[in-house]
Amino acid sequence: MTFVIRFLKNIFSNVDWILLGSILPVVGFGLITMNSFVDTGNFFDRQLIWLVISLVVFFILSNIDFKFLRRTQVIIWLYLIIVALLLSLFVLGSVYQGAQSWLSIGGFSFQPSEISKLVLILLLAKYFSRRHVEIKNLRHIIVSGVYAFVVFALVAMQPDFGSALIIFMIWLGMVLVSGISYKHLLIVFVGGSLAFSGLWGFAFQDYQKDRIKTFLNPLSDIQGTGYNAFQSTVAVGSGQVLGKGIGYGTQSRLEFLPEYETDFIFAAFSEEWGFVGVLILLSLYLTFIWRILINSMNGSTNFEILFGVGLSILYMSHLIIHVGMNIGLLPVTGLTLPFMSYGGTSLMLSFAGIGVLMGMRKYNRTIHKDISDNEFVGI
Repeated sequence: MTFVIRFLKNIFSNVDWILLGSILPVVGFGLITMNSFVDTGNFFDRQLIWLVISLVVFFILSNIDFKFLRRTQVIIWLYLIIVALLLSLFVLGSVYQGAQSWLSIGGFSFQPSEISKLVLILLLAKYFSRRHVEIKNLRHIIVSGVYAFVVFALVAMQPDFGSALIIFMIWLGMVLVSGISYKHLLIVFVGGSLAFSGLWGFAFQDYQKDRIKTFLNPLSDIQGTGYNAFQSTVAVGSGQVLGKGIGYGTQSRLEFLPEYETDFIFAAFSEEWGFVGVLILLSLYLTFIWRILINSMNGSTNFEILFGVGLSILYMSHLIIHVGMNIGLLPVTGLTLPFMSYGGTSLMLSFAGIGVLMGMRKYNRTIHKDISDNEFVGI
């Protein structure tokens, strides 16, 4: 019995329970929303299984010493592996909704683009942790940009514009955090504009161009390219203050709102829970992001700090873009909402990211007891 207690204590000792406690209700909200419409599929049952798997992965990773990730050879190999996986999609990938972004191995399907986001964060954290004092040197911005652009281009060519946008946001956010000069920032935006122009002319598919055009004029084609965005905004607005109640979201129930379990789960949730529910949901997400930053700031080296910052950028970018496209402020890109949307590999990798952060927490810098106590009680 003593051995079991000691074992469980070791397993759970590295976990930030405020962080985990803030995100588990979000997962629950997603499950409730999926289960509201039982006649549309078995999303709830599958996601519940993936939740169990994801939590196991989380607790395993939270007990691993990740100091080995500081080694350049390890990071480079991870980067080369993910590039190889992304390249293999063009030969072995499965097509789903027009994007060749899935690999199937022994009946298990996954998206390499989801893994590439975590690997890129590790790579940039390693790169900038050694060169943060020289970040004003344009060469380091260009080199880091090349690393990110390779992944960005391979993801965009699938085509998966949403994930490619997240790749860009991760790189831009980590460059800004590392201390880029305003002059170089202007160069970055000019380069980004040129890259966008090139993608518009040579990479974007017609349906992706239509989505962007619809963003500029959402009501121009309600029955066509603007249909999803229009129905999503109707669903969000119809929730009003307290919502229609669980299972009474007419936009989802009557199938006006497409992909309610993935791309438009925020809209489906808003219709059922209303403005009050949305406030609770966003508060949980903000608490989650805050705890990631708190843990990262206590990292033992710049690598751990930058990894945590990059992780917060990843989740925040997903949140902002997903909510933005659900309320008609951003074009529909097909991005899911972390921890809430249906998707096994997405859920597992989302938990894997914070699992690695908890593993790094094992060797965080020691915090002064007074600071720790004040932080706990919210002072």
